[in-house]
Amino acid sequence: MSTTQTHQRSQSVAQTREQSSHITALPSDSFVVTDEIDQICERALSYLEIGYPVHLAGYAGTGKTTLALHLAALLGRPVMLIHGDDAYSSADLVGRDSGYRKSTLVDNYVHSVLKTEEEARVFWAENRLTTACRQGYTLIYDEFTRSRPEANNALLAVLSEGLLPLPPVAGNDQGYLRVHPEFRAIFTSNPAEYTATHKTQDALRDRLVTLQLSELERETQIAITRRRGEISEDAAELIVDIVGALYHELSPDRPISLRGAIGIARLMSHRQEAVSRDSKWLRWACCDILGTSLQGELSTRQLGQQVDAVIDRLLDARSERS
Repeated sequence: MSTTQTHQRSQSVAQTREQSSHITALPSDSFVVTDEIDQICERALSYLEIGYPVHLAGYAGTGKTTLALHLAALLGRPVMLIHGDDAYSSADLVGRDSGYRKSTLVDNYVHSVLKTEEEARVFWAENRLTTACRQGYTLIYDEFTRSRPEANNALLAVLSEGLLPLPPVAGNDQGYLRVHPEFRAIFTSNPAEYTATHKTQDALRDRLVTLQLSELERETQIAITRRRGEISEDAAELIVDIVGALYHELSPDRPISLRGAIGIARLMSHRQEAVSRDSKWLRWACCDILGTSLQGELSTRQLGQQVDAVIDRLLDARSERS
């Protein structure tokens, strides 16, 4: 797919349909595309089309996984999804022996001669990276820095030489699998200071094209919140401004969590509540949904007071303008 097709197909997000070991990324109208997002997609697709792996890096809630699935839908290939895990070893990506079968043949055709033959066979079960490389799937390795660096060593040869080293038990006489020419890889990660993340080894980081996803423009946030939350544009604008003010006051070094804004919008839509000063659900939702990210050293009461102050201030300012 050429990058000139991006905008024509950009009104989509990956819906997923499970197909045995892989999923199929399907276009959907629930994905919101603005000029800002379209530019990111065009850049990422251009790298993917010429075979470079793309790494989407950014804070939680900035839409990395959603964007990765959208890109996979645009590529049009089956998707193999892996979630990083601290307990992974290389075998969890490549494969391992899954047991063995022992057979014994007893030949007593001649009564006075007893002939016995035994054979033991080890069975190999390939895992998701091997399947993706063999079949030419799009690999999405979500939050890959949650896996230990040594678990990802198999990716080095895959991304540079197009070869996946295999252990002898795999039964491959060559000792490696040649990667399918349509194999593509998309990685996502949170910042290194997040709990349970590992520093990426330099050799792997050097093989990735990293796109840093920072805080989206306000207009983009409003458009996404309105579409995903199924609320009016005016209500989406208020929610985005409230969430933005809370983040800037309580956690100024972090970008706004779009996931939080969408969650508040969906709750307000479900409750059929107006985004207004009188809505207790608006105040509850801000505390409940954003509290984990914003509470820090504040008590629950102090967080509630901050939320009340921000909501009252923004709604007062809006009333004065109108």
